[in-house]
Amino acid sequence: MGGLLARVYVTPKRGILDPQGKAVQHSLHVLGFGEVTDVRVGKYIEVQLRDVAGDAAMARVRQMCERLLANGVIEDFRVELGEGRS
Repeated sequence: MGGLLARVYVTPKRGILDPQGKAVQHSLHVLGFGEVTDVRVGKYIEVQLRDVAGDAAMARVRQMCERLLANGVIEDFRVELGEGRS
């Protein structure tokens, strides 16, 4: 297959209520992990790309995030590009 693999991490923006994160934090405390002070729950998305490289690939994936994969009002995203799967 080859190409590039984009790894997209989507998380709630700081200051936005994260009920899933709070529920996980509470459960960790109940299980004895009292050192946990904050948990943010997000999404991890892999996008396999072909026929695009470098800055153009990053720009395309950022467009995908801005238009569909992340809600810019309440979510932040981070993209990592690497070698695609063979």
